Amino acid sequence: MSLPTTSSRPSIPVTSAPEEPPAWAPAAATIALLTTLGVLVVGQMYTVLAMLRPMADSWATTSGQVTWTATAFGFAYATGFLVAGPLADRYGSRAVISVGLVAATIATAAVSAAPHLAWGIALRVVQGLTAATFTPAAFAYVAHHIAPRRRGIALTCVTSGMLAAAVLMQIGAQAVEAALGWRAVFLLSAGLIALGVLPVRRILHRTPRRQTSGGLLQAFAAMPRLLRRPRLVALYASTMTLMAAFIAVYTAVAIAGPPGIAGRSAAIMTLRASALPAMVAIPLLASVLQRFPAPLRIVLAIAVAAVTVAAGSLLGGHTLLLALALLLFVAAVAAAAPAVVETVNATAPHACGAAVALYACSMFIGASLGPQLAGALTAQGFGGILRIVAAALLLGIVLALPTLRRQRSE
Repeated sequence: MSLPTTSSRPSIPVTSAPEEPPAWAPAAATIALLTTLGVLVVGQMYTVLAMLRPMADSWATTSGQVTWTATAFGFAYATGFLVAGPLADRYGSRAVISVGLVAATIATAAVSAAPHLAWGIALRVVQGLTAATFTPAAFAYVAHHIAPRRRGIALTCVTSGMLAAAVLMQIGAQAVEAALGWRAVFLLSAGLIALGVLPVRRILHRTPRRQTSGGLLQAFAAMPRLLRRPRLVALYASTMTLMAAFIAVYTAVAIAGPPGIAGRSAAIMTLRASALPAMVAIPLLASVLQRFPAPLRIVLAIAVAAVTVAAGSLLGGHTLLLALALLLFVAAVAAAAPAVVETVNATAPHACGAAVALYACSMFIGASLGPQLAGALTAQGFGGILRIVAAALLLGIVLALPTLRRQRSE
């Protein structure tokens, strides 16, 4: 007697089970971790701005020469994004963030030992390259591991933290330098960055490696393809304009501030700190802002930024009104940043790391050019600088409009 074949077995009805949703990462813990690390890591670009004079005295040079440590970090940081983004796509965000934090710890501690300016600039380049691993990997992690209903809030918190770093890390650096010296700022920063490795390994989910025929080269090849998309390139240029305006405005406050502010370090720091409530308010309003499409939020936010900067150029010595204008300006920048990331992720869902890396690169190229813009326009005075910045923001609106038209056509 022959055994029954497979075809002779009684058929069992098979119902296709619905696909299980992904195991999303815990939103609250992830947001808190990435926001804190964003402040600490991105803030390394700005710490030196609060320590130019003591660093110059230590290295027997001028404060103007020491500003090159900020510029060197900024351009290295922007360049590093171009490598970190594809690495995140290929090896996973958690792995890139973990290795990057270890490397940034070593590089940050090394800056504290710089014997003179040349070494300081060289080590800041290395620090910028290692710190650059964080931002594109963090944005890619949010895009892949945070539930869609929480994703907008997560992006808003992380980007707001990175913007707040420009103020918070300067205030912290100024306090530590006054008590322990400028070298202690880098040593303390290195220790805090090192402490972030363990929670990254425990809280962030592991991203499986992508098994593609092209390997890592294919991840890098995504960048030229992305740069062949005119609307995406225009959005990157708009981001560059917005960040250049953001840093140029605050540089103008320091070098060409209105009467009652110029030359007074305490007053300048207070004016900078007055914008912090905006960086707290925008994440709290994220659920409201999410009701509007991301491209529309970009255009409206840049428009608000242009109007507030133009208004600030006319306020002269009205310090309180100027503080209010800067508060609204920073709120607009904080609202635009996550909307840009959302739009970039939606435009290139299969190359989020590379696409966000290009965004972050454009962002920090703009941030690095901001001080140079303000410095070149010093002869125009505070009001003149702000009027030119407002005109540049109008260009930013024009560059963002194609993305809005695409949203309407879909």
